[in-house]
Amino acid sequence: MPKINDLSRCLAAFEQDSTLVAVIEMSLSSWLVEGIIPGLSRDSLKKLEADQDGLLALLHRWRDEAVKAGKTIKRICVAYEAGRDGLWLARWLRNHGIEAYVIHPTSIPVSREHRRAKTDRLDIGLLKRSFLGWLRGEPKHCSMSAIPTLEEEDARRPNRERERLVAQG
Repeated sequence: MPKINDLSRCLAAFEQDSTLVAVIEMSLSSWLVEGIIPGLSRDSLKKLEADQDGLLALLHRWRDEAVKAGKTIKRICVAYEAGRDGLWLARWLRNHGIEAYVIHPTSIPVSREHRRAKTDRLDIGLLKRSFLGWLRGEPKHCSMSAIPTLEEEDARRPNRERERLVAQG
């Protein structure tokens, strides 16, 4: 897995024929996952319960489909937009050999024509285009949030708790 020093662009070369790419639009009870699977002429779209094991099984199934289509998968790259769900999923995926990235929400462009429409399908399309541009190293597509280790996140917890208590008055 490449080390991320500059979160505004991917530092690893993007090889489209050997990289499975997936983006996730997360909600409280379900996740909409879109995959770009080498060797298949279509993108795959799947709605899952909010479950990391189900997500990992889906990614492995898509990898197997690419292999059946004659492709060798060297990387599986997954991204989702930062939100209340936190960074736990990225850490979990990384622990399972998946390159996981969390897109900083302010770096996703919002089309003026779709400003009033808000659907998971529109959102996942924007995420996919932004993530692909980032993987290709194209400037100003999106930037990634740093993913702290569990220990680093735990070290920040006392300050966050204090800020929450002070804000409550």
